[in-house]
Amino acid sequence: LGFAAWEIAQAKLLWLPRPFFGTPQDLLDVFLTDWKRLGDSLLHSLGLLAVGYGTGSALGIATGVGLGRSPRVRYWVQPVIRLIGPLPPVALLPVAFVLIPSSRLASEALLALAAGFPTAILTWSGVAAVDPAYYDVARTMGARNRFLVLRVALPAAMPQIFVGLFMGLGVSFATLVVAEMLGVKSGLGFYMQWAQGWAAYPNMYAALLVMSLMCTGLVTLLFKLRDRVLSWQKDGLKW
Repeated sequence: LGFAAWEIAQAKLLWLPRPFFGTPQDLLDVFLTDWKRLGDSLLHSLGLLAVGYGTGSALGIATGVGLGRSPRVRYWVQPVIRLIGPLPPVALLPVAFVLIPSSRLASEALLALAAGFPTAILTWSGVAAVDPAYYDVARTMGARNRFLVLRVALPAAMPQIFVGLFMGLGVSFATLVVAEMLGVKSGLGFYMQWAQGWAAYPNMYAALLVMSLMCTGLVTLLFKLRDRVLSWQKDGLKW
């Protein structure tokens, strides 16, 4: 019904201006004729996002654990996080492209920053909120500091960590598109810019659809990972 209404409104009644808005047939034609370029752009975007988001998430968790467990780490790292963390990663694009010779490495660094800041803050919050009695019981049974971090602090803070991971993934999506439009000569963002430059608006909408499916799929995978890791509190999950 939706496609039929779209076809009638645009192909028969011309309610929306052409060529900015096409018909369902135009969109289908893009997927049939340009699927190789779309697929290649999707793979480039996924590769860039995997490196940047994965690196930023890992560093964010490590930084958050250090902030939550060590006063010395808080003394040195907290001012840096307060200075750089709140800045939008896309605002640092010109600086990154100047300081880092490779546009891909610069984009990966910005994606790591986008994912790392919320993950570090939420991990810090989760680790700092762990009941000290858990540590006391573990120490009584002979636990060392490594055990306290890996088997006490991280599992207890995992709900907060996943909140940070979801927030970081959302910011990383926005940073990815801007970085591909302005610096990286590949990916869905670059494909969209190319399509707009040639007034190939159906191609642009096809890239938007692919990007939406990519984001939805990654969020769904992260939800499944969260449900598996936090299966011990399944009845308490409300989001």
